[in-house]
Amino acid sequence: MPRSYQDVLGDARQDVPEIGPGELADELARAGRPVVIDVREQGEWDEGHIPGAHHLPRGFLESRIAGVAEPGDDIVLACAGGSRSLLAGATLRQMGYDNVRSLAGGFSRWKQDGHDYIVPSTLTADQRSRYSRHVRIPEIGEAGQLKLLGSRALLVGAGGLGSPAAYYLAAAGVGTIGLVDDDVVDESNLQRQIIHRTDTIGRLKADSAREAIAALDPGITVETHPFRIDRDNVLELMNDYDIVVDGADNFPTRYLLSDASLMTRTPLVHASILRFEGHASVFMPYEGPCYRCLFPEPPPPELAPACGEAGVLGVLCGVMGSIQANEAIKTLLDIGDNLAGRLLVYDALQMSFTELTVRRDPDCPSCGADAHLEFRDYAAWCAGAHHGGVGVRA
Repeated sequence: MPRSYQDVLGDARQDVPEIGPGELADELARAGRPVVIDVREQGEWDEGHIPGAHHLPRGFLESRIAGVAEPGDDIVLACAGGSRSLLAGATLRQMGYDNVRSLAGGFSRWKQDGHDYIVPSTLTADQRSRYSRHVRIPEIGEAGQLKLLGSRALLVGAGGLGSPAAYYLAAAGVGTIGLVDDDVVDESNLQRQIIHRTDTIGRLKADSAREAIAALDPGITVETHPFRIDRDNVLELMNDYDIVVDGADNFPTRYLLSDASLMTRTPLVHASILRFEGHASVFMPYEGPCYRCLFPEPPPPELAPACGEAGVLGVLCGVMGSIQANEAIKTLLDIGDNLAGRLLVYDALQMSFTELTVRRDPDCPSCGADAHLEFRDYAAWCAGAHHGGVGVRA
């Protein structure tokens, strides 16, 4: 004869000890605090939870418990009223988790008794749907997606590299994207600068890109800066963002951004492209090498022609700009290993990736121990940089 729910719950109450809210609060205030696991559903968790609790909905408890607690840990399970946590505790005991207790009265009683609780920031229903594939990744989850939505990324250049980078950062939900570009859309740009369209030819690239991002996700804030970045404005710009994506195509701008990155301690995601080859790296100020550790001096102009002179495969821009977006997202979320200390070289003709180690130069004139960091006349120093000034023409 099938057993009733009350019978099953009674058995669970005999097997799983209960702990009152006051006793749990005392234990959480001491060293060696128990692992609190909330087994309620997402909507219940969003209404509030015990500080420090882990969220494992009842339906995922068995499959995900190993990532939160080990069999020997002191575990306290919580639900809304204390019943589901008892049943969950009985299940965990069958799995070998012997030191399991249930919060008597659940979160409802915890809150009624006046104990502190957290009402977390949460994704809206629309955001949870849009970013569902991110939320399902354990390394990102809802907390990571909320962090992306609260992040600010500055893209220097809305051209070949900036186009795919901006698109993917916006699609990923980076909440605020700044676009620095004083150029206008030209027909020759459309072969690689995919964020622009034929009907935006002649318009400012920053405005064209803003419209494209708004069409993709109107919830993303786009701040346009339709001017050239230079020594007078770079620090104010960088200080207002969490990360900078370098989409410039000239050495004066790259060295300027590198020095400003060190001054503001803002991570810098670098990429460069020419013909069939692309380079990418990430420069974490004073945690690894800077751009000048990699290139102490700018190369002669004849050895580094601009894309307008030497040409570039359009799809190469998409590959390298997407890599920049990937590295920016990882850096913002502090997950995985970004390209800091490494230079990734992509050969589109051979379809090969080569990784080179880049070490921090202790004598680097920009980030070395004895460096005296100050802005210089980068255009004059680079002696014939492609556009005679500090600008962006990717």
